[in-house]
Amino acid sequence: MAMTQPPADPARGKEVSHLDRTHVFHSWSAQAQISPLPVAGGEGSYFWDFDGNKYLDFSSQLVFTNIGHQHPKVIKAIQEQAALYTTVAPQHANEARGEAAQRITARAGAHHNKVFFTNGGADGVENAIRMARLHTNRHKVLTFYRSYHGNTTSAIASTGDPRRWPNEYAYGHVHFFGPYLYRSPFWATTEQEECTRALEHLEQVIIFEGPHTIAAILIESVVGTAGVLVPPVGYLEGVRALCDKYGIMWIADEVMAGFGRTGKWFAYQHSTVEPDLIVFAKGVNSGYVPLGGVIISNEIAATFNDRVFPGGLTYSGHPLAAAAAVATIDVMAEEKIVENAAAIGENVIKPLLAELMANHKVIGEVRGKGVFWALDLVTDRQTRAPLAPYGSSSPAMNELVAACKKLGLFPFINYNRMHICPPCNVSEAEIREGFAILDKAFASIAHHYVGK
Repeated sequence: MAMTQPPADPARGKEVSHLDRTHVFHSWSAQAQISPLPVAGGEGSYFWDFDGNKYLDFSSQLVFTNIGHQHPKVIKAIQEQAALYTTVAPQHANEARGEAAQRITARAGAHHNKVFFTNGGADGVENAIRMARLHTNRHKVLTFYRSYHGNTTSAIASTGDPRRWPNEYAYGHVHFFGPYLYRSPFWATTEQEECTRALEHLEQVIIFEGPHTIAAILIESVVGTAGVLVPPVGYLEGVRALCDKYGIMWIADEVMAGFGRTGKWFAYQHSTVEPDLIVFAKGVNSGYVPLGGVIISNEIAATFNDRVFPGGLTYSGHPLAAAAAVATIDVMAEEKIVENAAAIGENVIKPLLAELMANHKVIGEVRGKGVFWALDLVTDRQTRAPLAPYGSSSPAMNELVAACKKLGLFPFINYNRMHICPPCNVSEAEIREGFAILDKAFASIAHHYVGK
């Protein structure tokens, strides 16, 4: 049954804002400089505030509501699990956890049959790094400069973006440049050149760091927050070959790109190769209850058959979260949500983005797959000067966000980019509604373009 948006209640909205500002400490923020939107509810591809304003969610919150807001089958599964058995210590077997692990591994490769559950993506990355280090008896981890892996100790040190800078307390983390043809660090002019040169660069980093010191190469299968950077054809195969050549583990960070976001269950499945460890979270249960984890290859799992794995979490595989994952994966299969993401991306979003780019010079490049896209925004297409500097925002970007929200669309913005990340089961009509808003929003900032 469809949910009806309740009447506006501005007074309650003010109370919610007051409670938040008085008692809640927000992440990644200077506390006195923010004004969080009080969200009252949501359904499908929309959510609304207490003033009655409704927003088409082109951010999927933080790119995790892959089945949209309040899917009734998943809400029911959580309710039924809560009535059956709410919580259990992780050393026991529980039905929901086992069913979730079976469904998750079934979507990965034949050589992945074990899951270590965590509470989210960051601690998933943390434990994947730990497994790789213990399995190889090496300590270094190689990651992209353009990346985000989470805000725990090793995860944030692995991160490339500026959130790493004030948090560098872990050791053994080395960064390198991944492929990004639009802003190529390799002077490449084609995708194939970018791929070849990026792999040559990676091998040089491996050689100069000492292959015998490197436990893992950790990369987002499609880079998320740092730009929705889809690897060129052959790049992941090249990474796999280098890992095999030097005895290094490949950790695929699928926290944002996994569970339908790119039109595959996992984004690495656009390639022909498989990682050693796969980190997931977010879309596994649409974020309805916090859950993450590591899918472990049989080879690495065997390392710990008679050797204690020195890690664990009190809520590992929490029944409510696991039940939500079971229901979400079943819903995605039954309703062909992954297939919808692929089709919507190729047949609707991609051509609409081409039209939008043709109409607005401030859009320098569009790229992506499925329901995972980025618009690289510039002040001049010829020089490719970004609309906001690296690590910061700009008046132009602030105006763009304000225009979108005023028109009823909630965007995902990072530096000089807008990301298009609606739920994986978004409809064509909703996409077209969103692009009509984007057309107006971009028109409102046309004066910031200074090129020809």
